Amino acid sequence: MMLVFVLVAMLMSPPAWSDEFDGTALDTTTWVFDIGTGAPLVGWGNNELQTYTTRTENVFVRDGHLHIRAIRESYEGMEYTSGRIKTKGRVSFQHGRFDVRAKMPVGQGLWPAIWLLSTESKFGPWPRSGEIDLMEYLGHEPNAIHGTVHFGEKWPSTKRTQVLTGDVDYSADFHVYSLEWTPESLTWSVDGEVYHVLPRGDIPIEPYPFDEPFYLILNVAVGGNWPGNPDSSTTFPQEMVLDYVRYTPLHATD
Repeated sequence: MMLVFVLVAMLMSPPAWSDEFDGTALDTTTWVFDIGTGAPLVGWGNNELQTYTTRTENVFVRDGHLHIRAIRESYEGMEYTSGRIKTKGRVSFQHGRFDVRAKMPVGQGLWPAIWLLSTESKFGPWPRSGEIDLMEYLGHEPNAIHGTVHFGEKWPSTKRTQVLTGDVDYSADFHVYSLEWTPESLTWSVDGEVYHVLPRGDIPIEPYPFDEPFYLILNVAVGGNWPGNPDSSTTFPQEMVLDYVRYTPLHATD
């Protein structure tokens, strides 16, 4: 029975995909912008302080890299601007491997993320249809990387998370953040070092949300419930810089 399930998953998997950011502008056939403050949610649901824009001051491609830049400035009633882009409506993913080579910002109140949400929200609003956080990072903890999923009826009891800590400063250089997503498990790694393996059986919910198509999101939030707000030690502008985003479907990794 499992063999049949894997064969079906192979047939349903989308083709390999990547964005190497080799052009002179963001590829808007792949990426769309989230704009504003997330209203009627308060700060995208997290009391964040930025407004997201479509401006090239906040999101731009230069010399083979994508820059998502947070700026301290008055703009549309907010004190900070930044960028948040997604593949929703353009590219969906369903099992496979992601590799993202990126360099993080640094400073109190900065919250960059590489993450996925359900394309169809088949099982209802967040978190019922699932969220996969390939990488989350807090600017005041430059030696820590978080890998998390959200699911079920109510946050925070329905999440599973793990943190990779050590001597590496993720704001000092580029690193490869990876997720292997199969019908049996989710596995997070950084530069090939696995730090979190989450078997399907450790997510005690039916229907299981992580067999559905998801889309990718890249953003840099400022402030919010988790990182707290910037303080006098935080310098701006700050940015997450991405060298590439690559996806290999499940059947190509077997």
